[in-house]
Amino acid sequence: MVLFVLCGFSGPALSQDAGGGDTDAAIPVELVAPGISTDELAYRLIPLTKSELDPLSTAWLGIVRDKTAEISESQVALLNDPSQATDASYQALARMVEERAALFERFSMVVDAFESKGGDEALVADLRAYRDSVIFNETILASPRAIALAFLSWLTRSDGGVAIAMDIGVVILAFVALLIVSRSARGLARRWIGRVPNISKLLEAFLVAAVFWLVIAVGLLFVLAALGVNVTPLFAMIGGASFILAFAFQDTLGNLASGLMIMINRPFDEGDYVLVGGVGGSVKSVSIVATTVITPDNQVIVIPNKNVWGNVITNVTASDTRRVDLVFGISYDDSIPDALRVIEETVRSHPLVLRDPEPTIRVHELAESSVNFICRPWTKTSDYWTVYWDLTHRMKEALTEAGLSIPYPQRDVHIRTGEV
Repeated sequence: MVLFVLCGFSGPALSQDAGGGDTDAAIPVELVAPGISTDELAYRLIPLTKSELDPLSTAWLGIVRDKTAEISESQVALLNDPSQATDASYQALARMVEERAALFERFSMVVDAFESKGGDEALVADLRAYRDSVIFNETILASPRAIALAFLSWLTRSDGGVAIAMDIGVVILAFVALLIVSRSARGLARRWIGRVPNISKLLEAFLVAAVFWLVIAVGLLFVLAALGVNVTPLFAMIGGASFILAFAFQDTLGNLASGLMIMINRPFDEGDYVLVGGVGGSVKSVSIVATTVITPDNQVIVIPNKNVWGNVITNVTASDTRRVDLVFGISYDDSIPDALRVIEETVRSHPLVLRDPEPTIRVHELAESSVNFICRPWTKTSDYWTVYWDLTHRMKEALTEAGLSIPYPQRDVHIRTGEV
């Protein structure tokens, strides 16, 4: 017999068969109370030393052993007398197993504390082997009926299936609430950011999305903490993994940085027609890693932001107005003043051509087959192609009506005959 003497704690002394030699280690009676909560036990284990935890772990071994012996006797009784194998008997047996599971939890806490403070490795291994062996053998020998009743009993327990169902319900409700709150926050952020002058639509969309996901992330952390989940290791894991991920995702981080530079410096905005990376099209969106462009023939092209920011960017539609560059040619036999008059009248008659700035119409080149004129009217950016195509069409008809010709490419060929 091993006598556990209480020093500095009120209450009766504890006598427990430890199966070993005598010890003078002091153990509070509260530490071997089967009904002690796990939180209280965790706090009470903190100041204990290895020499104090040694007999305490052995004492808890005796507690779980006694409960296991009680369960075994009940199982033997049901085996020897099948008439006692009623649902009530199996339910009582399931309750004892559940009580023993709670004792095993506290037993494991004591063993873990003993090991963390330098306890004997062989003893720790023996204590854990006993626990694992009991659970394994009882599971192998349990009848299907006993397992089913134990499972049904667990489902209806307030600290079993009901508690898990409540936790799941809380998570679902919390997630729905987070979606509502995050969407409200997104709407408020969109209205607030929309009042900021000179902010691009791309940066606005990025900031609004960042607010949305930030609210969800913070809300989930609060929900997990409220459910008793320790989120501190999560932060430690993120901090440790971030260093490794920084090397593993160098290209992705480069695209992220380029995407932020695009949103902040605004070389283009959503809906602009751009020429970048050998691609021309309207900007559909800019994510944190890529820019999506839609070509005039409706192809969707995704360009990594690093390739966008690292190349020359031509924003075709950045200005409100654009100059339309056209070239028209007449025959060398035609009158240049008549051609200038026809071109000027045709340009001025078009309703989409701007009066200010004035169109530029000049004799530009004496080409091989024609006298070429440059025609450079200004129009709104949205009307560029309409003016381009209309003037090309109208100019052909106007020059023809005025008796001016647009010559084909031609060459004079001189043929010599006779002896050389």
